[in-house]
Amino acid sequence: MLRSPIKHCKNCGSAVTYRVPDDGDVKERAVCPACHTIHYENPLNVVGTVPVWGDRVLLCKRNIEPRWGKWTLPAGFMELDETTAQGAARETDEEAGARFELEGLFTVLNVPRVGQVHMFYRARLLSDEFAPGHETIEARLFAEHEIPWEDIAFRTVRETLLRFFEDRRTGKGFPVHDIDIT
Repeated sequence: MLRSPIKHCKNCGSAVTYRVPDDGDVKERAVCPACHTIHYENPLNVVGTVPVWGDRVLLCKRNIEPRWGKWTLPAGFMELDETTAQGAARETDEEAGARFELEGLFTVLNVPRVGQVHMFYRARLLSDEFAPGHETIEARLFAEHEIPWEDIAFRTVRETLLRFFEDRRTGKGFPVHDIDIT
């Protein structure tokens, strides 16, 4: 995993040690030798949408790292005190300034290498006018044949787009896709 290890206890500030806790756990965790708090490290959730206007999908050109200048679906880290749907809606508003109606959950992508789970919802755009936020250089609609596949920022976005276009072609609906990115 690419995240930095926990170094200090969040409760008392003491330096932690990594070991298997004495509580019957089987996984090595950050344990505080002073107050005995066990610190669990869990995956981060990334939430976003596949916004659609007619036969076109809305993509955002990133104005931040990682992958500055690459295209992505509007998405970002879920915040505390929000549902996955609320987070996806917030990110779509922040990154694209899009007016839309949220539809069903579409993809759940597990990315264990970086400790993340990505969830994308389908969204029906209510307008083709956008007001991108500071994290977006440009928000633009693309037909499938216009997608800049070589400039897609993340594999999770690529996999989501591929499944969206395939489902739309088959006309059998949009099931939830559970995908492991290894």
